[in-house]
Amino acid sequence: MIPPVSGGSQRFRVGPEPLDARAVERLVAHPGAGAIVTFVGTVRDQARGKRVQYLEYEAYAEAAEEAFAQIADEIAQRWPVFGVAIHHRTGRVEIGEASVVIAVSSAHRAEAIEACRYAIERLKQVAPIWKKEIYEDGEVWIGSEALYQELFAQRSSEPASSSE
Repeated sequence: MIPPVSGGSQRFRVGPEPLDARAVERLVAHPGAGAIVTFVGTVRDQARGKRVQYLEYEAYAEAAEEAFAQIADEIAQRWPVFGVAIHHRTGRVEIGEASVVIAVSSAHRAEAIEACRYAIERLKQVAPIWKKEIYEDGEVWIGSEALYQELFAQRSSEPASSSE
């Protein structure tokens, strides 16, 4: 098996360029693979009961790419995969466009499907990526669950200020 993180930074990318699912799939292609499972997250026109105009993504790119590599390592410890690749957009992303592409190759479909699902769930937990949903009547920022938990823990551990 080829380790999922082989191939360097091409497998894990964050940037403003439009995403190409087929190119991401090629990064995990392997002659022993009986399955390549690809998840393409696209921008939908509705969220939180409101009409979405478009999304804007911001990321701490270097840390996000490191998080993607860590996710691939976690996958390699759980499933017999040949490769994992994760690409995420930043900047303005229009309705119907891809914001994230994840590809996983394995000898069998079950492992590839499970690993791909794990990858998107972990990405949402740990990657320092934030999206702003732009609506007809406003906007809201949404970010990494882990970062919110860390900030909440820091604030909870700070001593309360006294007003004397």
